[in-house]
Amino acid sequence: MTNLSPKTVAAALCCIAAVAVSACKPVPFASTSVEDLMSDPVSLDGLLMKCNGAGPSMKSTDACRNARIAVERIAKQREKVELAQREAAFERNRERLRVQQEALQRQQEEAKKVDPYKLPLIPPHDAPPPAPPATANN
Repeated sequence: MTNLSPKTVAAALCCIAAVAVSACKPVPFASTSVEDLMSDPVSLDGLLMKCNGAGPSMKSTDACRNARIAVERIAKQREKVELAQREAAFERNRERLRVQQEALQRQQEEAKKVDPYKLPLIPPHDAPPPAPPATANN
């Protein structure tokens, strides 16, 4: 190994320098599909952070566009779910209120009814005999 020629050493140093320089270049983002980004929120967050921190030229790349589209789609999906939950809660509350109002109406109707079996007992009195009909004697 001591018999290395200066050309060999120079070539080896050039290769090492080329590898070091190529490792310093920023790696371009691989364009990920919108569906992949929607299914992997960690990747989506990381890509959004890189896109927001990068310059204007990076923000116009396909990967950043796909990330923004994925965020919009996720927001729309969440809105639909929240709307469905609010409507379900509204229907449950409306049904509960209807049942309460019907119960109150039944109670009021029951209070108005007279049950002859629940009336107080009044002892019978000897009624006076009916008066004879008045006849005209002329």
